[in-house]
Amino acid sequence: MRGEFYRLLRKKSAYAYFGALAAAYFLAAFVRSGGFGAESALRDASNFFLFLPPVAGGFVFASVYVDDLNSKTLTALVGAGVGKAQIVLTKLAVALCLNAAVFVLAPLFHLAAYATLGAGADAQAAASVFIESLRYFLMSAAYSAMSGVVVYGLQRATFAVAAYLLLSFGVVGGLIAAAFRQFAPGLADYLVPGVVNKLISAIAEGTPALMPFAIYALYLAAAAAVSVAAFEKKEMEF
Repeated sequence: MRGEFYRLLRKKSAYAYFGALAAAYFLAAFVRSGGFGAESALRDASNFFLFLPPVAGGFVFASVYVDDLNSKTLTALVGAGVGKAQIVLTKLAVALCLNAAVFVLAPLFHLAAYATLGAGADAQAAASVFIESLRYFLMSAAYSAMSGVVVYGLQRATFAVAAYLLLSFGVVGGLIAAAFRQFAPGLADYLVPGVVNKLISAIAEGTPALMPFAIYALYLAAAAAVSVAAFEKKEMEF
């Protein structure tokens, strides 16, 4: 993990990418600032944070997982004697940590930008902005774990990125949800978006969230287990 963080925190393209993303976001907010009101910070967080999983989480996913496919680092690690399960779990932990950092900084930047433009949020609205960011962090983390199956099973960068983007844009979930609504309506609520929404609602209302949390944790555990199994079966050339 130390090696991964050392590599990723010194990735110059990451600072350039997120710096450009922040500048573009502030510019877009500035253009719209003439119509800002008391609820703008919270309303816009609800509208715009839904793009964070593909735009921000996608870069994190590519940096953590896809860079290794392009540089053949996975082969080197396995050849050096590092266990495949250890690699999968370490990568997942690093992805979760980096996503957490991104989804903490995003609402901080959002609130600071809107305060600078004269649309500051009160404490309650600011808390709601962070809850919205938590919603999309949970989705991004789950999609990273699920896309890891493609990373370790196929070990093709293009397929891995495509899998993550299809999940984060809701294409896969939308198709599965449509099928469930047609043939098994009750199951649609147990897909990742439905589980995350239940978890966030419970947090916002201050009610117990044991069941949705357990289901969400099961998604992560199942994705990690399938990734390990796929990685173990994948033949590698040394």
